[in-house]
Amino acid sequence: MTTNTITRMTSGWPMLAVGGALSLFALHATGDLAPAAWLYGIALIRFCRTVRVRRAVLGVAAVTALDAAYWMYQADLAASPVVLLALAFVPPLTAPFVADRLLARRLPPLAGTLVYPATKVACEFLVASVTPLGTLFGVLGTTQHANLPLLQLASVTGVYGISFVVAWAAPVANLLLERRGPRPVVAYSAVLAVVLGAGAVRLAYAPVDGPTVRVAGVTASRDAVARLGDRIRRYDSVSEMLAEDPATMRTAFEPVNADLLAATAREARAGARIVVWPESGALAVDDGAGPLLDRVRRVAVSHRVYVQVGLTTYFAAAPQVRNQTVLITPTGGTAWTYDKSHPVPVLEPYRAGPGVLPTTDTRYGRLSSLICYDADFPDLARQGGRDGVDIMLISANTWAGIKRLHAENAIFRAVENGYTIVRQASRGQANIVDRQGHTLALDDYFDADQQTVVASVPVSGVRTVYGTVGDLFAWLAVVVALGLPVFAVARRRRAGRGRHATAAGSAAVVHL
Repeated sequence: MTTNTITRMTSGWPMLAVGGALSLFALHATGDLAPAAWLYGIALIRFCRTVRVRRAVLGVAAVTALDAAYWMYQADLAASPVVLLALAFVPPLTAPFVADRLLARRLPPLAGTLVYPATKVACEFLVASVTPLGTLFGVLGTTQHANLPLLQLASVTGVYGISFVVAWAAPVANLLLERRGPRPVVAYSAVLAVVLGAGAVRLAYAPVDGPTVRVAGVTASRDAVARLGDRIRRYDSVSEMLAEDPATMRTAFEPVNADLLAATAREARAGARIVVWPESGALAVDDGAGPLLDRVRRVAVSHRVYVQVGLTTYFAAAPQVRNQTVLITPTGGTAWTYDKSHPVPVLEPYRAGPGVLPTTDTRYGRLSSLICYDADFPDLARQGGRDGVDIMLISANTWAGIKRLHAENAIFRAVENGYTIVRQASRGQANIVDRQGHTLALDDYFDADQQTVVASVPVSGVRTVYGTVGDLFAWLAVVVALGLPVFAVARRRRAGRGRHATAAGSAAVVHL
């Protein structure tokens, strides 16, 4: 095989095909492969650098559009109005490759390798901060949820630092392909070694230990959910359901409500001191929530247990639907009533809560609450890290297409903020994860007659750098992404003035 043949195979359109194929496995979806996240960018950057700018933009945009559509398909959203949001993903997914194509070779080699990862993180941060999408899709770092040494970096930089490290590999590898010098390769290798080494040391020498408390997450049995479905299937809308006699609706909701109360009592008798219900696990109409919560209070007082009730209440008047968690204490009090801060776009058209996480101090540490999609917003979850929360109770309700990725995304919130998460997720994967990312319990709703997770978790969390400084690293990436073009322009102007001065000097010598 000749050198020219090898060059043709490792440049241009073949690299687009390779990168596009690998990118489908780097989406953090049902069929993702963690190594693909490190590899696909190498091929796509190589493609962009070996074709004209216009072709680079169109080629990568086509790949990212396919990625977004494929992710929507795997997430069971292809038939939903949410699929239109796939188009919104294309610019932030394409921009890092275009930035590298335009700037990397106009900068010193090491600075040039920073264009792609800095722009990648800046785009991820922008999407999570100013759109209703959060970190559910498009965050490269989430593909590394099982890499525990690397995962520890999130306690300092958030998930964005992991995205940066993974993305940085692509331009560094391209320098090797271009034979442009070893210094950036050495620098990246050193940084990666420090990150992985520090993570391994943290896992080995700062273990999660100390006093623990038994916690449990419970979901209504599949049989109870089926009986609920039989009773409400005839209603085509919330309005139609609300037109029904309230007593009839209370009877319809009773199978799941009663089942959750029985499961709570069972787990409390087995030793659980904190029990978490899933999002919308319990259902009520208008003032029916009061009597239901009174029943929970009786269980809580009788068994000396904290119960986080995942409650959806339907109202005839606005706001018509409230999606809440209510924490009932062992004395029968109400520690908090928290409204979901981030309803899912399109799918949950009701009013969001104020976006302030509740806390309460107990003999089992400081507790707080999130509801499902809330956990895809690092800045919201960081309130718990800032406020010294020890155990975060998450009530969730997902579906088969996103059950795994949603459970895995929550792992990052635990490591970022130094708290344990107890996440009960109806129609999904429920998981309990400690502050270093170890999964202590996992149960799939679709594999059990009654989904239940149980574990003994530490009553003390730890303060983290991320919990204190927040998204400082992401903001630094934004500064670098915006500063590198300025640096490239200034460098080009200096080089132009230098060439002009050299030419003028040569002309003077000739004149003499």
